[in-house]
Amino acid sequence: MGTGLAMVTVMQHSSGFQVSLSWAAGLIVGVALASPATRAAPQTADAPPADIVTGAWQHHKASFTYFGVTTLYSCDGLEGQVGQILRHLGARKDVHVTAHGCPGASYTPSHSASVNADFYTLAPVAGAGPGTVDARWTPVEVTTRRPYFMRNGDCELIQEMKDLITQNFSLRDVDYRAECVPRQYTPDSFSIKGEALTVLQPQSHAALIRPMMGRPMAGRPEAG
Repeated sequence: MGTGLAMVTVMQHSSGFQVSLSWAAGLIVGVALASPATRAAPQTADAPPADIVTGAWQHHKASFTYFGVTTLYSCDGLEGQVGQILRHLGARKDVHVTAHGCPGASYTPSHSASVNADFYTLAPVAGAGPGTVDARWTPVEVTTRRPYFMRNGDCELIQEMKDLITQNFSLRDVDYRAECVPRQYTPDSFSIKGEALTVLQPQSHAALIRPMMGRPMAGRPEAG
């Protein structure tokens, strides 16, 4: 369903070879001067960083009732906005959200609606196995300005979604705040900040665990 009705408010970036040789020479000198203890240190490049873990998808079904004094949503708008928030926090892309109880057509603005969400989130597990994925604790933030689809008027929605988010997502060091004032748009009225467990993308995984073998020469694009 489209998100065009996400919210209806009651108000509305010739010396490259030389540079590379200089860097290589510096590296050789550094290795030659390194202490025996340093040279004897075990290689740990293959050990994943502490924030990389094994994760497994867990299925959730959750419901909440939206009641807004300041902001009206259509049922279509609620479905789109709730889905975007869940995906931003790390839910799998196949989130399914339905809203009902809006008067008339699904695009009619309403003060209240019932919302049902069917979705998957990652949870840390002890070891790799069938269905597991590499995951990473990733900083996440939801505020009146981030991500791009959030607005001041979403405060009441964030307030109503607190149990759904905190009880169904793997979060660390989370700070969840919603200070909504009826019939007023207050700057920075809500925020969700912390770390969420998200899928480790292949490029991120390679960058984190692969030892640095050299630097690209100036003037040559780095492989994407």
